Amino acid sequence: MPDTIIYLDPESPLNLQNQIRQKLVEGILSGALPPGHKLPSSRKLALQLDVARNTVVLAYQQLIAEGYIVSRARSGIFVNEAMLETRVGYGSDIVPASGARNAAWKKRTKRPVLAGRAGAQDLPNWNHYPYPFIDGKFDSSLFPIAEWREASRLALSVADVKEWSTGSGDADDTMLVDEIRSKILTRRGIQARSDEILITMGTQNSLYLISRLLADRSTSAAMEEPGNAEMRELLRQSGASVVAQPVDGEGIVVNGDLDDCDLVYVTPSHQIPTAVLMSPSRREALLKAAEENEFLIVEDDYECEINYLDQPQPALRSMDDKGRVIYVASFSKVLAPGIRLGYIVADSQFIQRARALRRTIMNHPPLNNQRTAAFFLSLGHYDALMMRLGRVLQERRMALRDALNWMRGVPMEISPEVGGTTYWVRTPSDFDVDAFARSAAQRGILVEPVKHYYAQEETAENCFRMGVTSLPIERIRDGVARLVDVIRSQVKEQVEHLDTTTGDWLKGDDLKTAMAGSTILYQEVYGAPCTIKYHRDRSMTGVLGFSNEEQDTGRWRIAKDRFYRQWSRWNYGEEMGYSIVIDGEQVKFFNEDGQIVDTAFLLRADPGDDTKGEDSPIWSTTQRTTGPM
Repeated sequence: MPDTIIYLDPESPLNLQNQIRQKLVEGILSGALPPGHKLPSSRKLALQLDVARNTVVLAYQQLIAEGYIVSRARSGIFVNEAMLETRVGYGSDIVPASGARNAAWKKRTKRPVLAGRAGAQDLPNWNHYPYPFIDGKFDSSLFPIAEWREASRLALSVADVKEWSTGSGDADDTMLVDEIRSKILTRRGIQARSDEILITMGTQNSLYLISRLLADRSTSAAMEEPGNAEMRELLRQSGASVVAQPVDGEGIVVNGDLDDCDLVYVTPSHQIPTAVLMSPSRREALLKAAEENEFLIVEDDYECEINYLDQPQPALRSMDDKGRVIYVASFSKVLAPGIRLGYIVADSQFIQRARALRRTIMNHPPLNNQRTAAFFLSLGHYDALMMRLGRVLQERRMALRDALNWMRGVPMEISPEVGGTTYWVRTPSDFDVDAFARSAAQRGILVEPVKHYYAQEETAENCFRMGVTSLPIERIRDGVARLVDVIRSQVKEQVEHLDTTTGDWLKGDDLKTAMAGSTILYQEVYGAPCTIKYHRDRSMTGVLGFSNEEQDTGRWRIAKDRFYRQWSRWNYGEEMGYSIVIDGEQVKFFNEDGQIVDTAFLLRADPGDDTKGEDSPIWSTTQRTTGPM
């Protein structure tokens, strides 16, 4: 017998007693400790493992009580020979079926496997990457561990266990249904009875039930384009004809293409994947079209809780007095991966049918999880979580925006500020997004190409998505800096560089004369106008936004024929240096490698102009640049 038969992990979350039990059970069930095998005495094992003898005694006692081992008087402790007798294959040699023998079932598969979303977000080890800018994954620091433990403890009281463990039929937990009805739906303006709510295993499960009930080969279903790839596949697998309906700055376009549809799927709170917020007028138009043309609307209220830049819009379901909207939502995405709970809100007759369909798959989601979630809501933990998430994710998203804004040298623009947790990053049409994403991943950076969100990939915008749910704020800036290096490397041969042979850039007094007293105008990567004035006393002032909502001051200087600038707050308060070229009314900024990093519209100063702090010139909306300076 070996001196030591198990090893204890000092990093394990289990205590020593449970680790010993776990290792012995694994050894017995795997056959490493065969039936009849004699185990070391408690004293000897305690010495081998350097633990207290009582720890081993308690572990042995529990395993004896469970039948894994037996104690024989004056003989010792042995693996119970009867423990494995009921296991299939015990005592015989079973040869696993080969791949060839298993091939028969493949011919009988009637439906294709759901394609799902292919990309960085599906990597099982995404959290091993240092810079995962992907949406829908969450770092563990955001999970409310203490609060969820409290709710779990309450759900395990004798009275509650008796209630949920004896649940019968397909009824959901009444406490959870009431908490959703009274606490969550009312915030979205929705009034619902208990019989109008069905608990599901999350949004995807809800959409599966809906697609099975409402879609077949006779169904025409409209989807946002780009839109939720999983829902598109569910509709197609149900046999429905999918109409790709374009999305603009106000959400899904409502026009005659919807007239012949039976079903329209929308994500109005934060459109998947562009994060556009559907305007009030567009919501009213969609509801009016649904009534006139008698189609149903599936409202996926994605990220409805995360909105910090606009007044929240009411849910379509709350505006619907005809019963045409089927509302789908889930608990916070922070909770969703672990507890898998969502819900459907619809008229009671539809809920009855959805419940009957759910019964063919499962009676209901686990009632213990439902009761835990109910306590989590009733104690106010969910509201507190959403407030904290709103603050944390807003800080992260602003940090990503600023990092993209100040990392110069790549022509890009991002989606408008509408809240949510992602940015839709647009690049030039000749930029290879797929190659860029692969190259970034090799450097530990994950971003998401967007082709799979389109029904026809060849019509996809040349974009990628960046999210902030999965990495801490302190890693965002460094991640973006590395990402910009990847982009600069990829476009190195496609962008303008300084001509070092001619030395055709401003130097010395010419550079000072050109910049002193001048004003530059440009747009941030997210579309906001910005005006910078370089005063003759080498101070500078900046005004940002459509209503001049952000302002900063700083200093500029010239050294070794390069123009240096340092803001008090902007650009992280760090000094940046550029070589300057003026081409007509355009000023071009080149980095230390001679690669162009920005352009802006230049207003030259009058020779006698020594004003400071004057009103900013009006921004020319026709000027499009690579982003802010």
